[in-house]
Amino acid sequence: FVKDMHVTGSIVTLLLDAMNPNLVQTLENTPAWIHGGPFANIAHGCNTVLATKLSTSYCDYVVTEAGFGADLGAEKFYNIKCRQSGLTPALTVLIATLPALRLHGGAEDQNLPNAEAVKKGIANLQRHVNNIQGFNQKVVVTLNQFANDTDEETALVAAACEQMGVKFVVNHVYTDGGKGAEQLAQVVVEEAQNTQPLHFTYALEDSLKTKIEKVCKHIYHAGQVTYTDQAEEMLGEAQRLGYSQLPVCIAKTQYSFSSDAKLIGAPEGHTIEIRDVVINSGSGMVVAIAGSIIRMPGLNKSPQAERIDVVNGLIEGLS
Repeated sequence: FVKDMHVTGSIVTLLLDAMNPNLVQTLENTPAWIHGGPFANIAHGCNTVLATKLSTSYCDYVVTEAGFGADLGAEKFYNIKCRQSGLTPALTVLIATLPALRLHGGAEDQNLPNAEAVKKGIANLQRHVNNIQGFNQKVVVTLNQFANDTDEETALVAAACEQMGVKFVVNHVYTDGGKGAEQLAQVVVEEAQNTQPLHFTYALEDSLKTKIEKVCKHIYHAGQVTYTDQAEEMLGEAQRLGYSQLPVCIAKTQYSFSSDAKLIGAPEGHTIEIRDVVINSGSGMVVAIAGSIIRMPGLNKSPQAERIDVVNGLIEGLS
């Protein structure tokens, strides 16, 4: 621990400003508190409790992101952040895209219209909705619309949401900015009433293994969970050090409900191997590393950094 090196005060001095959220603004001058932002495939996927509580003290409505799929970001937001902070969201907005549904439906090129693939991919969306509802959360599904989306595909998603009994809204923020989300905002305001208490996936009193297995089986729909010798050793170490009552944070691929990035759709009965366990005592969680995930922040195959440059003294490629 830092205190064992007698440099706590020095480090706090260095981090004094970093402990405070940054007030920034969007391109349309909407205020936003920025503080932390770890990815949900390797960490808990949320900003800090301080930023969220500060936001709620200034605004009637606060939107906060829990990154990647609901099996990662939302699960950790509820089970870790909300439980530890006492926060209870009034509603969860689940963002979907047709390219993602095409991908989970087996399309070779998810950027081309493919109604049959969307039909199959809707199973993935349904799994996310069911998982969120399992936390006793009201859900609104919104579709980020892009140029290649077709009315037929959109109608399939709308029909599926109607069958599930959840509100569905198409938004056009990609082309129209904030104006393209006015209908979504209105639906959120109408639906965000009568906040209900969260139902957590596990109790903090459960053993670490039980917590891991409840998430894997109830959220990922795995059939079994296995552990390497290294993971078993670290679970024992966490128990010995008194960290067994911490929540668990599972690091796994964001591309699948399983630990195999290529296992698309809504798989069931698969095996998840916990390769290693890391004790994050400062942040108050035990991280279980599933499969071959690497705990480094990931970029997409062609990050924007490849297109940022200074030309004749002017910056290009920021948008």
